[in-house]
Amino acid sequence: MITSFRYHARTAVEFGPGALDRLGLLAWERGLRRVLLVSDHGMIGAGFVVRAVKLLEDAGVTVTPFHDFGENPDTAMVEKGRVIAAPLALDGLIGLGGGSSLDCAKSINFVLTNGGTMKDYWGYDHAAKPLLPMIGVPTTTGTGTEAQSYALISDAETHVKMACGAPGAAFAAVILDPELVVSQPRAVFAQTGYDAISHAVESMVTSKRNTWSEAMAREAWRLLADSYERMLTRPDIETGAAMQMGSYFAGAAIEASMLGATHACANPLTARYGTVHGRAIAVMLPHVVRWNAQPLHAELHPSLAARLREMADAAGLPANLRAVGAREEDISELAAAAAKQWTGRFNPRPFDEAAARELYQCAW
Repeated sequence: MITSFRYHARTAVEFGPGALDRLGLLAWERGLRRVLLVSDHGMIGAGFVVRAVKLLEDAGVTVTPFHDFGENPDTAMVEKGRVIAAPLALDGLIGLGGGSSLDCAKSINFVLTNGGTMKDYWGYDHAAKPLLPMIGVPTTTGTGTEAQSYALISDAETHVKMACGAPGAAFAAVILDPELVVSQPRAVFAQTGYDAISHAVESMVTSKRNTWSEAMAREAWRLLADSYERMLTRPDIETGAAMQMGSYFAGAAIEASMLGATHACANPLTARYGTVHGRAIAVMLPHVVRWNAQPLHAELHPSLAARLREMADAAGLPANLRAVGAREEDISELAAAAAKQWTGRFNPRPFDEAAARELYQCAW
């Protein structure tokens, strides 16, 4: 069945080994002269921050770095960034690092340009004023936020993850340089890479899917499934490039079709136990695939749930809730929280508290 959809390409993509060298030129071409460089602490140790600052300054761009945020950035961390950025008369932001860096840059942009707090932008298109142009430089292969007009940010008080979107939250340009992802630690790649795989799998079958998102999801799966285990054992530029493009395509598929019950069930595990997102996804995804029983999944692999578990095992990712410190007596509360997650409404099989409880029991 052909479904109607709307697609608008907002982001220019610079892809290839050494693409980071064009950062200064890309910033200058887009009128960026004073930028906030939002980058996690790991990027400092890897030398990427020093390199990025030099590229920007050589192009005549004044740079203020911001690093005071964690792996799961929250509203309090975003406010710290806003306070630093407010007096600088910025004309742009740059996110360099994993999904936390890119989402944090987007979130600072919301509150810097439009005021208030991130709760005010929960949902889509609640920003009354234009956001500043941004450039994204992902150094991991997972979240796909570089391809999206949403920022995923946690409420500092409730730990609920909020998806905050607006057309201006899409990056004006994205640099995909496989040289940056080859050097990521294996443990980081194992988690973020599996998250990218989950994006391809879930976006393929959501109730909001369309012809364009299915095409993106299929290509994302092809690239990721062929490269994930190779990247775990013998990372190289070619494999890193495939993972990077697969992650981008999966992120683009999410933008068009959203996600489902896997992410709805994973988020409460992070909120309650501090479980790293990719590890929570690894626990839930095979069970959700079996539970959904979608014929479209057979196009990706004839025994998709088993294949996903095999890939998670190869990466040393947890196989059940006990492995992430969950308690069986918490399942009812986890299910109640999962039923409130935004992504659950797009699951192809109706998803509610009872469904979440059933899935958690399967994963126990």
